[in-house]
Amino acid sequence: MRLAHDGLLDRRRKGAVAIGRVLFPFEFPEALAHALTVMKPEDFLPQSECAPTTRREFLQQAAGLAAGAAVLSDLPQQARAAITPAASQLPTIKLGPHEVTRLIIGGNPIYGYSHFNNILSQYQTTWHTPERVVELIQNAEAKGINTWQNSYAERTLAPHFIDDAAKRKPIGIAPHGSLGERLYRQNKPGVLSDPLKRIRDAGVLVGLSAHNPALIELAEEKGWGVDYYMCCLYYLTRPREEFQKLLGGELPLGEIYLPSDPPRMFKVIQATRKPCLAYKILAAGRGIESRAQVRQCFETAFSNIKPTDAVIVGMYQQLGDQVGENAAIVREICSRRG
Repeated sequence: MRLAHDGLLDRRRKGAVAIGRVLFPFEFPEALAHALTVMKPEDFLPQSECAPTTRREFLQQAAGLAAGAAVLSDLPQQARAAITPAASQLPTIKLGPHEVTRLIIGGNPIYGYSHFNNILSQYQTTWHTPERVVELIQNAEAKGINTWQNSYAERTLAPHFIDDAAKRKPIGIAPHGSLGERLYRQNKPGVLSDPLKRIRDAGVLVGLSAHNPALIELAEEKGWGVDYYMCCLYYLTRPREEFQKLLGGELPLGEIYLPSDPPRMFKVIQATRKPCLAYKILAAGRGIESRAQVRQCFETAFSNIKPTDAVIVGMYQQLGDQVGENAAIVREICSRRG
C-alpha cells in the first residue's frame, strides 16, 4: 500500500509481497514520531553498532529524538515564521485539504531500496540510523519541503493494517503499483475496489500507484474513487516476456529502465485532472552522473507534469547535500515557470 506523503516500493526479497506507500506532512507535530513508528525497523535496519538492535530500542530512541525534532512544528505560526522565513517554503499543490510541496522526499534510501544492488542497499540502511533519519527530515523541512514518503511494511492488505496505518495520520494511502498491475494482468482489476474503499473509510485520501500507465487509464475510465495518482516514470514491473519482445531474447541484468517509458507516463499524467506524484524522475540514481544531468531530469519532469502535480525523490545525504541541491533546483524551476 502507498500513502500519499509516504511511499513504499516493492522490495525484491524472498517472501515479500506488495508493500504500501505513505505520505506524511511535516506540519503535524506528531507526524515524525508516527512515521518513525511506522518504519518497522526490524524489516530493514542492520544489526550493527550504529543502529538499535531491537524494535524496542529503536522506538525508545526514536521517541526521544522525535520529541526534539517536532519542536519547530509545535510552535505557533508566528514563531515558525521567525525561525523559517516564508521565502524558504517551496511551491505547493493541493492534495485534498493539504498543501503539499512540489518536491516530496522519498523513503527508499532510508529502507535500503537502492534499485541497484545489495551492497548499495546495505550502505543505505547502515547510514540511516534513527538519528540520521531525524536529521534528514529536519534538513528537508529547513530547505522548504513539508512532506515525506514513508513505508508501511506490512505484507498484506488486511483491514486492520489499513486501520493501523491510518492511525499515523498520513495524508493518504495508496496500494503498491505492483499489486494493481498484477491484478490488471490477471483481468481482476475490480479486486482493488475493496482496499480503496477501506482506505476511504479510514478517513485518509485514496491514492493509486502505478508503473504501468494503462492502470491509471483504466482507473480514469472506470471512475474509481481515487484522489491522486503516484506515477512511476518507468514501467519496472513490465513482464519479462514483454521486455523480451521489445528488446530481443537476451535481456540485461538487473532492473531495466527504458528511455521510451517516461513519455508514455507523462501523457497519462497530462490527461488526468487529478493530482499526480511522479517518481523515479532520476531513474533510481541512473540520472545523477553530473549536476547538469540531475537538473535536466528535473527540468524534463516539471516540463511534462501539470502545475497541480509534484515529484517524489529519494535523497541520500552521506556524500553530499542532495536535499539542498534538489530543493534549490525545484525552487528555481517553479519560480521561472510561475
